[in-house]
Amino acid sequence: MNKEIANVVCPVTYIMNKIGGHWKPIILYQLMSGPKRYSELKRAIPAITEKMLIQHLKQLQADNLVIRDAEPVVPPIVTYSLSSAGAELKPVMNAMADWALRDSKRCVQEEMVEQD
Repeated sequence: MNKEIANVVCPVTYIMNKIGGHWKPIILYQLMSGPKRYSELKRAIPAITEKMLIQHLKQLQADNLVIRDAEPVVPPIVTYSLSSAGAELKPVMNAMADWALRDSKRCVQEEMVEQD
């Protein structure tokens, strides 16, 4: 089955092709609060390497989820923001964050019960 057919058959495959991996959802989550310059993203996600940040920003831009705005000044001022399609992912990203908070609390509670 080719990639395009898989995307039609399974919507989860479609979204994972767009935002899958470790870093893309984190980048999108950081951009939910508004446009950011590259250095702001790097500071907000200290564990990401420069190579990975650049690579994933380019992929997110190619998938029309992120807009790269470069002002023609020296040195160039580049900001990244969510496109309209990227902004539509906000409820999904918020739902993931809410679930993570609930699950992490549940895990801590389970560990405390096991220690007793």
